[in-house]
Amino acid sequence: MSELIGADGVARCSWGNSTPDYAAYHDEEWGTPLHGQDELYERLCLESFQSGLSWITILRKREGFRKAFKQFKPAKVAKFGDADVERLMQDASIVRNRAKILAAIKNAQAIAALDTPLDDLLWSFAPASHPRPATMADVPAITDESKAMAKELKKRGFVFLGPTTCYALMQATGMVDDHVQGCFRAS
Repeated sequence: MSELIGADGVARCSWGNSTPDYAAYHDEEWGTPLHGQDELYERLCLESFQSGLSWITILRKREGFRKAFKQFKPAKVAKFGDADVERLMQDASIVRNRAKILAAIKNAQAIAALDTPLDDLLWSFAPASHPRPATMADVPAITDESKAMAKELKKRGFVFLGPTTCYALMQATGMVDDHVQGCFRAS
């Protein structure tokens, strides 16, 4: 339990105590149910951009991402062309990775082609129940649901979203609640 107590005296998941940015994200967003096409598209993109990097990098560049990707309006991003890709590759306020930039555009196009709202599609993979992890070591990296989500998204034309990224998305958007026992956010 002592590893859960931050410098501010708040008991939270241990990763949330490492920086003020993480504490704010942990306390105010992570694991909170999130709905809405634009909001979920933003998280889907940010989780993809995070792949291979520290989440703190993405958090600190979040406003840059929002500006660069038109506030994550999929209909706008779906229209990005080669000039936009080159503009983004020069934008130091975001992660400049061509494959990830192209994935954000491709995924916006995939959203436009959906026959069901993105919100409904993603939330259809939320498990009916999910055990509360006792410690961070008990938090899985992938689950059957995240594997199924990744498979379905790929089938629908989404890219750069494997089971691990999908599970991180599920955690971030409250589809699963992985706040550990003893964390003040654990319900």
